[in-house]
Amino acid sequence: MAKKPEKTNAMRLLDQKKVQYTVHDYSQSGMIAGEDVAKVLGEDPSQVFKTLVTVGKTGQHYVFLVPVCSELDLKKAASAVGEKYIEMIKSKDLLGLTGYIHGGCSPVGMKKIFPTTIDSSAQRLDKIFFSAGKIGLQLEVQVADIEKVIKYQFAEIC
Repeated sequence: MAKKPEKTNAMRLLDQKKVQYTVHDYSQSGMIAGEDVAKVLGEDPSQVFKTLVTVGKTGQHYVFLVPVCSELDLKKAASAVGEKYIEMIKSKDLLGLTGYIHGGCSPVGMKKIFPTTIDSSAQRLDKIFFSAGKIGLQLEVQVADIEKVIKYQFAEIC
Protein backbone atom coordinates (compact mmCIF):
# COMPACT_ATOMS: atom_id res chain seq x y z
CA MET A 1 0.00 0.00 0.00
CA ALA A 2 1.32 3.44 -0.92
CA LYS A 3 2.39 5.66 1.92
CA LYS A 4 0.28 8.79 2.46
CA PRO A 5 2.15 12.02 1.72
CA GLU A 6 3.28 14.04 4.71
CA LYS A 7 0.83 16.86 5.56
CA THR A 8 1.76 20.30 4.26
CA ASN A 9 0.68 23.66 5.71
CA ALA A 10 -1.96 23.84 2.97
CA MET A 11 -3.42 20.45 3.93
CA ARG A 12 -3.39 21.28 7.64
CA LEU A 13 -5.27 24.54 7.00
CA LEU A 14 -7.84 22.78 4.81
CA ASP A 15 -8.29 20.15 7.54
CA GLN A 16 -8.68 22.86 10.19
CA LYS A 17 -11.40 24.59 8.14
CA LYS A 18 -13.04 21.22 7.38
CA VAL A 19 -12.63 21.62 3.62
CA GLN A 20 -12.82 18.42 1.57
CA TYR A 21 -9.86 17.90 -0.75
CA THR A 22 -8.06 15.17 -2.62
CA VAL A 23 -4.27 14.91 -2.68
CA HIS A 24 -2.68 13.84 -5.94
CA ASP A 25 0.91 12.61 -5.65
CA TYR A 26 2.82 12.81 -8.92
CA SER A 27 6.28 12.96 -7.32
CA GLN A 28 7.38 9.70 -8.95
CA SER A 29 6.77 11.18 -12.42
CA GLY A 30 9.56 13.75 -12.12
CA MET A 31 7.27 16.30 -13.80
CA ILE A 32 7.38 19.91 -12.71
CA ALA A 33 6.04 21.96 -15.64
CA GLY A 34 2.35 22.72 -15.19
CA GLU A 35 1.05 21.28 -18.44
CA ASP A 36 3.06 18.10 -17.86
CA VAL A 37 1.58 17.83 -14.36
CA ALA A 38 -1.93 18.17 -15.81
CA LYS A 39 -1.14 15.36 -18.24
CA VAL A 40 0.20 13.11 -15.46
CA LEU A 41 -2.95 13.81 -13.42
CA GLY A 42 -5.11 13.10 -16.46
CA GLU A 43 -6.80 16.48 -16.06
CA ASP A 44 -7.62 19.34 -18.40
CA PRO A 45 -4.82 21.96 -18.11
CA SER A 46 -7.50 24.66 -17.77
CA GLN A 47 -8.39 23.13 -14.35
CA VAL A 48 -4.81 22.92 -13.05
CA PHE A 49 -3.66 26.27 -11.64
CA LYS A 50 -0.24 27.68 -10.86
CA THR A 51 0.37 30.05 -7.96
CA LEU A 52 2.29 33.23 -8.80
CA VAL A 53 3.52 35.77 -6.25
CA THR A 54 4.09 39.37 -7.27
CA VAL A 55 4.95 42.74 -5.81
CA GLY A 56 3.26 46.00 -6.76
CA LYS A 57 4.64 49.52 -7.13
CA THR A 58 3.42 50.20 -3.57
CA GLY A 59 5.51 47.30 -2.21
CA GLN A 60 2.40 45.22 -1.43
CA HIS A 61 2.57 41.55 -2.39
CA TYR A 62 -0.18 39.78 -4.33
CA VAL A 63 -0.96 36.16 -5.18
CA PHE A 64 -2.46 35.15 -8.53
CA LEU A 65 -3.79 31.77 -9.62
CA VAL A 66 -3.84 31.13 -13.35
CA PRO A 67 -4.34 27.97 -15.41
CA VAL A 68 -1.04 26.26 -16.20
CA CYS A 69 -1.80 26.63 -19.91
CA SER A 70 -2.03 30.44 -19.59
CA GLU A 71 0.27 33.33 -18.75
CA LEU A 72 -0.38 36.05 -16.18
CA ASP A 73 -1.02 39.37 -17.92
CA LEU A 74 0.84 41.78 -15.63
CA LYS A 75 -1.17 44.81 -16.81
CA LYS A 76 -4.51 43.11 -16.21
CA ALA A 77 -3.27 41.76 -12.88
CA ALA A 78 -2.09 45.21 -11.75
CA SER A 79 -5.43 46.70 -12.72
CA ALA A 80 -7.30 43.97 -10.83
CA VAL A 81 -5.51 44.86 -7.58
CA GLY A 82 -5.44 48.63 -8.08
CA GLU A 83 -1.70 48.93 -8.69
CA LYS A 84 0.04 51.00 -11.34
CA TYR A 85 2.23 47.98 -12.13
CA ILE A 86 3.29 44.68 -10.64
CA GLU A 87 6.20 42.34 -11.22
CA MET A 88 7.00 38.78 -10.30
CA ILE A 89 9.03 38.39 -7.12
CA LYS A 90 12.45 36.83 -7.38
CA SER A 91 12.51 33.07 -6.86
CA LYS A 92 15.07 33.44 -4.05
CA ASP A 93 12.61 35.63 -2.09
CA LEU A 94 9.72 33.18 -2.28
CA LEU A 95 10.59 30.90 0.66
CA GLY A 96 11.12 33.73 3.16
CA LEU A 97 7.95 35.49 2.08
CA THR A 98 5.54 32.56 1.73
CA GLY A 99 7.15 29.54 3.38
CA TYR A 100 7.06 27.72 0.05
CA ILE A 101 9.67 27.05 -2.63
CA HIS A 102 9.45 27.69 -6.36
CA GLY A 103 7.46 24.87 -7.97
CA GLY A 104 5.69 24.02 -4.70
CA CYS A 105 3.96 27.28 -3.83
CA SER A 106 0.36 26.92 -2.67
CA PRO A 107 -2.12 29.81 -2.31
CA VAL A 108 -3.24 28.16 0.95
CA GLY A 109 -1.14 28.15 4.11
CA MET A 110 1.37 30.90 3.31
CA LYS A 111 3.29 32.51 6.19
CA LYS A 112 1.36 35.74 5.60
CA ILE A 113 -2.01 36.38 4.02
CA PHE A 114 -1.79 38.29 0.75
CA PRO A 115 -4.56 39.62 -1.48
CA THR A 116 -5.34 36.76 -3.86
CA THR A 117 -6.87 36.87 -7.33
CA ILE A 118 -8.00 33.78 -9.22
CA ASP A 119 -8.42 33.94 -12.98
CA SER A 120 -12.10 34.32 -13.84
CA SER A 121 -11.98 31.10 -15.88
CA ALA A 122 -12.24 29.23 -12.54
CA GLN A 123 -15.76 30.59 -12.02
CA ARG A 124 -17.14 28.12 -14.58
CA LEU A 125 -15.39 25.14 -12.96
CA ASP A 126 -16.60 22.96 -10.11
CA LYS A 127 -13.09 22.07 -8.96
CA ILE A 128 -9.53 23.20 -9.54
CA PHE A 129 -6.13 21.75 -8.78
CA PHE A 130 -3.24 23.70 -7.25
CA SER A 131 -0.02 22.96 -5.43
CA ALA A 132 -0.29 21.32 -2.04
CA GLY A 133 2.79 23.26 -0.93
CA LYS A 134 5.35 20.70 -1.99
CA ILE A 135 6.74 19.76 -5.39
CA GLY A 136 5.04 16.55 -6.51
CA LEU A 137 1.72 17.14 -4.72
CA GLN A 138 -1.44 18.77 -6.02
CA LEU A 139 -4.70 19.45 -4.19
CA GLU A 140 -8.09 19.04 -5.82
CA VAL A 141 -10.57 21.43 -4.20
CA GLN A 142 -14.11 22.55 -5.00
CA VAL A 143 -13.96 26.18 -6.15
CA ALA A 144 -16.83 27.07 -3.80
CA ASP A 145 -14.81 25.80 -0.81
CA ILE A 146 -11.71 27.92 -1.43
CA GLU A 147 -13.32 30.93 0.27
CA LYS A 148 -13.32 28.96 3.54
CA VAL A 149 -9.52 29.19 3.69
CA ILE A 150 -8.48 32.33 1.76
CA LYS A 151 -10.08 35.60 0.77
CA TYR A 152 -9.91 36.10 -2.96
CA GLN A 153 -11.48 37.78 -5.94
CA PHE A 154 -12.04 36.60 -9.48
CA ALA A 155 -10.69 38.72 -12.34
CA GLU A 156 -9.63 38.30 -15.93
CA ILE A 157 -5.84 38.21 -15.46
CA CYS A 158 -4.62 36.05 -18.37
